[in-house]
Amino acid sequence: MNHEKNECVIITIDMRIDLMTLFPDLAENVFNDALFAIARSKDLMDYRVHNIRDYTHDKHRTVDDYPFGGGAGMLMKPEPIFEAVEDVLSDKGPDEEVPIVLMTPQGEKLTHKLVQEFASYKRLVIICGHYEGVDERVREHLVTHEVSIGDYVLSGGELPAFVLCDAISRLIPGVLGSDESAQTDSYADGLLEYPQYTRPPVYRGWEVPEVLLSGHHGNVDKWRRKESLKRTMERRPDLLEGFEYSKADLKLLKEIQNEGDK
Repeated sequence: MNHEKNECVIITIDMRIDLMTLFPDLAENVFNDALFAIARSKDLMDYRVHNIRDYTHDKHRTVDDYPFGGGAGMLMKPEPIFEAVEDVLSDKGPDEEVPIVLMTPQGEKLTHKLVQEFASYKRLVIICGHYEGVDERVREHLVTHEVSIGDYVLSGGELPAFVLCDAISRLIPGVLGSDESAQTDSYADGLLEYPQYTRPPVYRGWEVPEVLLSGHHGNVDKWRRKESLKRTMERRPDLLEGFEYSKADLKLLKEIQNEGDK
């Protein structure tokens, strides 16, 4: 994992995502709701769903077969996947670069930095694997990226694909209620996000930190940065490996250490 401190990338162009799936109805239902519906209604994101079965050539619309050499389960055949992607990209410009992403538990773990990379493109193709996976020739000769959302196995690539689409869409200006939200989320600057509170100021005897009610923006910013550092140290210290601390950060770290020694 690359832990270099980086700025949140916000792109200024509309983006198209082509999703290759065996469950188009599921995908359309997801893209017609919540954040995706907002992005679509504002013409900021174009989500296009493609049924891989439409690219088969037999009456049973077969997309899977037994693995050579034996073994449990079935594999997705290469022909319909290749043909689906090639058809969708047939209108691609000669110099246009379009990442082709396979969602797989064997892939690179999804990080905010990787999301930023994908968000910098105008188009993206996502392939949702199923069964025991895909024919290896899809990995070797078609996809450009293999991505995983965690060290566990799901029944298919659709849910991970929705996660990736959501993360990308948040970086498109206008999709969120405030573009600043994407810049202050956890991982946007390499740290976990600070604690957040809203009304009422006291609930069941639990009070909102006084500094957040003070109206002093400088103190609020300092408190938030300190809490981000503290939370990251406690919950995800691995994110701090190679992190570039500012002088102000080092001062806050010393305060945190002193508080812990009391």
